[in-house]
Amino acid sequence: MNKLQLYGKSVLISGANSGIGKSVALLFANEGANIAIIYNSDDEESEETKNEILSLGRKCFIVKGDVNDNEFCEATAKYISEKLNGIDVLINNAGTQFPCNDISDLKEENVRKTFDTNIIGMILLTKAVFPYLNTGACVINTTSATAYQGHEELLDYSATKGAVVSFTRSLALQSKHKNIRVNAVAPGPVTTPLTKETFGDEKENTDKPPFERNATTEEIASVYLFLSTPSSAQITGQVLHPNGGIIING
Repeated sequence: MNKLQLYGKSVLISGANSGIGKSVALLFANEGANIAIIYNSDDEESEETKNEILSLGRKCFIVKGDVNDNEFCEATAKYISEKLNGIDVLINNAGTQFPCNDISDLKEENVRKTFDTNIIGMILLTKAVFPYLNTGACVINTTSATAYQGHEELLDYSATKGAVVSFTRSLALQSKHKNIRVNAVAPGPVTTPLTKETFGDEKENTDKPPFERNATTEEIASVYLFLSTPSSAQITGQVLHPNGGIIING
């Protein structure tokens, strides 16, 4: 009997060319899954991620596009389902943020792009993928500790992450009779290319204990793995909080 936790499973991940998404993709591939990745930019990074997955002996398909485009989502869901014989796990991880410390300085274009990417695109992709989900499939959405704490520089981003929590809980209720579990992960501070780009390239001291530093993407990825396996069979409509000990309600 194969001991790999996701052997033969088909996984579609948005925003998996770097950061948390890439670590999830590599961990899932190591556990036997075949991977499809949706990315919006950086062809070189995406090809590199694909090659790392292929080197593990798994199938990997990468698709470039915008999850805010309904036609793209529908075409991609159909294409990936045909290539991977259905979809067992959908991970909605695409996201963006534009820090601003004064609401009067918020740019409308940035607010709309944040909502389009973080929540509208998530809903559109999930809608497109749902008909292709295999029996017992699961959906995992990336939210954030900011949905509960707020963040003085990320007003619109925090709002989208709160919407992700509500979307997760509502879809879980709707999906029970279909035997599809829907959950979310709300990381605290994590060292990723996006956070470095947004807040600077301060080097993290990974020798510190977990509760005294930002998480690594690999530490967060294991939470997604748990939610994708039968070990979490009784968990749906929930949010898990790998946040280094931040006490929040939810």
